[in-house]
Amino acid sequence: MKIKEKEFEEIIQDLKALASQLGAEVRFEKGDFKGGYCLLKENKVIVINKMANLQRKVMILCLALKELGIDQIYLTPRMREIIDEMSAEML
Repeated sequence: MKIKEKEFEEIIQDLKALASQLGAEVRFEKGDFKGGYCLLKENKVIVINKMANLQRKVMILCLALKELGIDQIYLTPRMREIIDEMSAEML
């Protein structure tokens, strides 16, 4: 699937809303790290390096959402396809 550069920003917003629905906070931070899902004092947090490009941010969010467990919630077919493909690229 080909995603246009201008679509990434909208996809990030959709993924952030999905993370919120799953009870996870999405944080964009500076530092020397790749990012991903973690538990911080019993809170679900997805940390993303704010210096990463948009595609990398989407990939990290997708992989983190897979770890959180998106199988039991409804997603549009396009969003499910994006999450599956982008998270597969991270592995």
